[in-house]
Amino acid sequence: MRRVRTFSAMLVVTSFLLFFYLNFRLEMTTTVRATKNVSRKEDFTTIPAVVHIVTVSNDLRQIIPKDSAYWNRLLYSAMKNLENGERPRRREPHWSVCREENWELLKLNVHDFDSYPGMMQEFLRGMNCLSPPLLIDQPYKCVRAVRDNQTLLLAIKSSPRNFERRQAVRETWGHEGVYEGGMRVRLMFLMGNMAPDDPDLSTLLSFEAKHFEDILQWDFDDSLLNLTLKMNMFLKWTVKNCPSVSFIFSGDDDVFVNTPGLIKYLQSLDTNEASQLYAGQVISTASPLRDPRSKYYIPHSFYNGPYPAYAGGGGFLFSGALLKPLFTVSQILPLFPIDDVYVGMLMKALGVSPNSHGGFQTFDVRKEDRENVCVHKANLLIHQRLPHQVEKLWRGINNPHLTC
Repeated sequence: MRRVRTFSAMLVVTSFLLFFYLNFRLEMTTTVRATKNVSRKEDFTTIPAVVHIVTVSNDLRQIIPKDSAYWNRLLYSAMKNLENGERPRRREPHWSVCREENWELLKLNVHDFDSYPGMMQEFLRGMNCLSPPLLIDQPYKCVRAVRDNQTLLLAIKSSPRNFERRQAVRETWGHEGVYEGGMRVRLMFLMGNMAPDDPDLSTLLSFEAKHFEDILQWDFDDSLLNLTLKMNMFLKWTVKNCPSVSFIFSGDDDVFVNTPGLIKYLQSLDTNEASQLYAGQVISTASPLRDPRSKYYIPHSFYNGPYPAYAGGGGFLFSGALLKPLFTVSQILPLFPIDDVYVGMLMKALGVSPNSHGGFQTFDVRKEDRENVCVHKANLLIHQRLPHQVEKLWRGINNPHLTC
């Protein structure tokens, strides 16, 4: 009798494990198939250049000179083509062969290419490749938008390995919902792919994306110099999927944001200010770093000239009304290795200047103020904070007993 009971118990356990395994395999197969279908669809889609609805502001020409440096040549060639009613750029090769085709182009046009650091060489090989496959999509993110609500879309640059940072954002300043004053907040994390030598996190990321519905992932290396491509792909995705969003906050996943303060600021803007908004901590007198040891190194033969004024990439705001113009002009200006400088270039091409706001502290606050809750409540953004610090500070600024 004991053997029968033991066998019955083993049969039940085995049946349960078999059922779990089959369902897991079915779900994973469905996910993989869906991912492959999305990838295949995106892989064959190139972005058409729009040449008839935009003109590049003379402000950009006044800052960036016509020069023999490679990027300058590409810019002025694209603007000349635009003026002649032609495509600003040559037709983009298929994503799978784009980098290889660019290799020959670079050897012809950049005489000292071999002297560039490895990261810079990798960037140049991919700077004309603007159609990476979309691995994880959220096409229904904005379909339930209520027309009467203004919407703030938080576009947070992340990396597949940064789950703890993402979760801290979700539980604190990135929490989705309707805030005081009627502003709806939506959250999206933007990321590329892990390097081939890194652990494979695709299964975990797939479950995370399915559960939270707040991840966009493209099939390019998630690296520092690909942040510009990430921004470019986000503009493309948002124009298609969230064209009516009111405002966009672009930031890193290790910042602390006073979301109620951010919303209060946005709701204080008049109609004209809101439609032309580009605000943050403004860097107005920057120029390329020429030290090859710097991660922001820009060779003389690649770019010549100062940078336009731009908002620091740790976090900045811009108007949803600028989405389509930004996307259009991003098809004219060549990619630049530094993403916040690139956004400043796009804005300057549209004739939009950054608005300096003292509440954006992208280079942190004084050391003695880094745990001061009142300082964090008085500002809109502070960079950078660890996940446990973000959680603690968020509880602090929302404590009804806080007196500042």
